[in-house]
Amino acid sequence: MWRADDASRALGIKLEELGLGRARLSMQVQRSMANGQKVCHGGFIFTLADTAFGYASNTHNQRTVSASCSIDYLAPVFLEDCLTAEASEVLRGGRRGIYDVKVTNQKGETVALFRGHAATIKGKWIE
Repeated sequence: MWRADDASRALGIKLEELGLGRARLSMQVQRSMANGQKVCHGGFIFTLADTAFGYASNTHNQRTVSASCSIDYLAPVFLEDCLTAEASEVLRGGRRGIYDVKVTNQKGETVALFRGHAATIKGKWIE
C-alpha cells in the first residue's frame, strides 16, 4: 500500500509505525500548507489523519475504504510544526470498522481528533 501511495509521499507524510489495527504517521507542516491566516490549512491535517486511518484499517490484509469520517480541530497548527497522527481500532466486525485518530504537535499537544468508519471491499493486500 505504501509503495503506491504517491499522495502521502508528495506531502512528506512518513509511515512511522504499523501494527494490527493501528498506525502512526507524521508530517512536517510546509509553507505550501499555510492558509490565508498563516496557519496550517485544515485539509492537510485532515489528510494526515485520514491517511493514518487508512493504514490502520487495512492492517488485517483485507482491502478497506472509508465509508465516512469527521474531524474536530482543537488548536491551531503553525508552519514548521511536526504533526503525528496515531490511529487505533475501536471496533471491527463484519464488513465495518471504527477507528479513532489523535493528531498531536511536536510538544505533544492534541490539535485534532478524527473518527473514521471503514468498509471492507473485495481483495487482499497479500495473497
